[in-house]
Amino acid sequence: MSERVSTVIRGSIAYVTMTRGDKYNGLDLEMFDALVAAAKGIKRNRDVRVVILQGEGPAFCSGLDFGSAGKHPVKFALNFLRVPGRKTNLYQEVCWAWRELPVPVIAVVHGRCYGGGLQLALGADFRFTTPDCEFSIMEARWGLIPDMTGSVTLRELVGMDVAMRLTMTGETFSGERAAELGLVTEVGDDPLKAAEEFAEELAARSPDAIAATKALFQRTRHLSPRAAFRVESRWQRRLLRGENHKIARAAGKAKEVPRYVRRTVR
Repeated sequence: MSERVSTVIRGSIAYVTMTRGDKYNGLDLEMFDALVAAAKGIKRNRDVRVVILQGEGPAFCSGLDFGSAGKHPVKFALNFLRVPGRKTNLYQEVCWAWRELPVPVIAVVHGRCYGGGLQLALGADFRFTTPDCEFSIMEARWGLIPDMTGSVTLRELVGMDVAMRLTMTGETFSGERAAELGLVTEVGDDPLKAAEEFAEELAARSPDAIAATKALFQRTRHLSPRAAFRVESRWQRRLLRGENHKIARAAGKAKEVPRYVRRTVR
């Protein structure tokens, strides 16, 4: 746990919470480091089956805290550099780290979801929000572009014209509108409750099959059918040899609830 992000594991569900509620969970340099560290910690824990990513206080995340980041101009600039061998810099890793986890990540969004906060939510696999949550690709208002993986995650969910429109205008839109655009998974007055129910459903499935499903859709997104079919077969052969598949088959035959072992897919 840091002063910016807490990770609490309840059963097989990890709750990752941004704890800078008094600043609408604005992203400062400490928050960037803490979010990446939280994702790395979860990746090492093979008992975790689902992640719920949320923000305390009145907002999920209001985006970059320019005032705080501006106090450390050298470090702020250096963080744009990539470590050799990595495809992301620190700011991109804050969002992309959740994509690379072998478990599903559910972002629970409320209040404000601006700029870097929206890109963080897009880095999750699912987004549950309140109807009145405010969304915006706020970078347009500061003469900037989204640079925390938004160029990839946004166009995965909406058409290129919609992605460019939202990015060029920086318009603010509601959770209901976000659902109409395809940016969020579910809208409701209590998104945390809905996310927890969904997380419990996912946690009851084979952790290896869940991890393989996430990897399958991410890795085949831009492949040809022929290449995608090879990936399908490769994952299926691996699952068929796994202990959790045997457990699922035995439980199904006995009409019992399966008791899976810890995830083997990393």
